[in-house]
Amino acid sequence: MHILVVDDEEAQRTLLAGFLEKKDYTVTTAASGKEAIEKNRTAGFDLAILDLKMPEIDGVETMAKMKEIDPETDFIILTGYGTVESAVEAMKLGAYDYLNKPINLDELELMIERIHEEQTVHRELEVLREEIEEEFETGSFVAESKGMKEVLGFISRVAKSDSTVLIHGESGTGKEMVARLIHKASNRQNNRFIPISCAALPETLLESELFGYERGAFSGAEKRKIGKFELAHRGTLFLDEIGDLPLSTQVKLLRVLQEFTFERLGSNTTIKVDVRLITATNQDLEKKISDGTFRKDLYYRLNVIAIVIPPLKTRKEDIKPLVEHFINKFSCRCNKKIKGISKQGLNKLLRYDWPGNIRELENVIERAVVLCRGTLLESRDFPLKTEFDKRINDIESLHEVEKEHIKMILKKTDYSLSEAAKRLGIHRNTLRLKIKEYGIKKNAGNAGSSAT
Repeated sequence: MHILVVDDEEAQRTLLAGFLEKKDYTVTTAASGKEAIEKNRTAGFDLAILDLKMPEIDGVETMAKMKEIDPETDFIILTGYGTVESAVEAMKLGAYDYLNKPINLDELELMIERIHEEQTVHRELEVLREEIEEEFETGSFVAESKGMKEVLGFISRVAKSDSTVLIHGESGTGKEMVARLIHKASNRQNNRFIPISCAALPETLLESELFGYERGAFSGAEKRKIGKFELAHRGTLFLDEIGDLPLSTQVKLLRVLQEFTFERLGSNTTIKVDVRLITATNQDLEKKISDGTFRKDLYYRLNVIAIVIPPLKTRKEDIKPLVEHFINKFSCRCNKKIKGISKQGLNKLLRYDWPGNIRELENVIERAVVLCRGTLLESRDFPLKTEFDKRINDIESLHEVEKEHIKMILKKTDYSLSEAAKRLGIHRNTLRLKIKEYGIKKNAGNAGSSAT
């Protein structure tokens, strides 16, 4: 963090510069507003600490001219006795805060830490926003299937509300993408979307991540930390894998959801936030309630609006457009000219059940693009074992292979003779004879009845 200290009193400049340098900040000093502006033309500053009363150009005018050069700079105004009103006016014009002289260095340090953390979050948010815009522009959220079209329609209806949302879905189905879509379509879209995985952090760290802590709250807490709830103020907080939230933290989360107030660890000061909460899980929370590992009252608080994302194996219509999107994405990234995928290659992907869902598909396409020697992805580029492949590994008879293939197609078409014959490229009557020859019966739920 690069800080500019501007004060016409040399002793004050030296004191502040020395203190900040000991805290590992990069510091530049200026003895006047004019000098500060000139230095700002050749160097960028994350923060400028300006004395309000300076000859020729005061702190407010200096701040205004520096903001014209670099609008991203934050400002702290230093004010003496009798100039507080002017400092408050400076805050209205864009200063982050002000401090009275003589300066309390501990208070200054806390203020700078807060500014630094907010700037870090802001920069991460901008990068994230660019990534999201890129994703949406290239259409990575595919909804060709009936199930995903229903999900998108549901998102459009719930986005404008502030109700809590619980997203159900297997790992890799795109639960976080759905949460981001809700945020992007909401009235909070210009504020932060803060994601956190409840499964990624141990219980001892999760609470401090959510609610923050004060310096000295516990061993190792050397400075104040702003929690995710506080950072998501006026925005959206996304808690992924909510089923892994420890019971002790569940109690505290329930209390926050009742009033949206909490205290940082080590503090008695109540903080009130305005946050839209979205959670997600790949677990059966009702079963966890029965097991005593998830609170029923919290479940009802979270499950105001439920969205279920279907697994990829039940929405095969989405596979082709997803494959095309990932080919374009990784071809550009790897600087390769991959034109597309062969019919045999696509058929292999369509036969696979994708237990890892979209995340697995993305990884498979990335690997194929990296290793592909031509301009078209082929079946050999996908080292996948479908259930059909596994079954025929031990079959040597051509008739048995044919039988297994017909059974698979019948199952995929819900035992529709017309559709199965079309896919197999044979006449319906030929298929009927094959079914009779091989003694093929309908599967579970229809045992004993032949395909018709």
